[in-house]
Amino acid sequence: MPTHTTDRSIDEAQIRTLIERWARAAHDGDIDTVLADHTDDIVMFDVPPPQEGARGPDAYAATWPQFFEWQAGGATFDLLELDVTAGEEVAFAWALLRCGTPAENAARPDRRLRLTIGLRRHDNRWLIAHEHHSFAAEPDSEG
Repeated sequence: MPTHTTDRSIDEAQIRTLIERWARAAHDGDIDTVLADHTDDIVMFDVPPPQEGARGPDAYAATWPQFFEWQAGGATFDLLELDVTAGEEVAFAWALLRCGTPAENAARPDRRLRLTIGLRRHDNRWLIAHEHHSFAAEPDSEG
C-alpha cells in the first residue's frame, strides 16, 4: 500500500512540466537536462538503431549527440500534443511532435513523431523509466 496520498492533477501537472522541459532541452541540445529525471534502468526504443533499444543511462546518453548534430542543422522538435495519466506509483504519457528538417516538414507537413513515456515515482519524484519514439510506417512507394 502506498505511503503517501497524492492529487492526480498535481502529479499530472508535474509530469507535463517534466516532459515539456525534456522536449525543450532536446530541441536546444541541452544534454544535461535531457538526461535528468530518468531512472537508472531507463530503456528507450528509438527510430534509429539499435533495434533492441538503449538500456541504461550510458546507452541512453550515447544516443543524443548524433540527434543534436542533426538538430543543429535547423530541424524541429516541437511538442504539439501531450496527454498524461498518473497513478499512485506509475504514470504514462503520450505525445505527438513535429520532428524533421525544413525540407522534410515541407514535404510531409502532417508527419508526426509519436512518443510514449512510462514513469515511476521514486522518493516522491517522477522519473522516466521508458521512452518509445516512432514514426508511422511510410506508404510503400512501389505499390
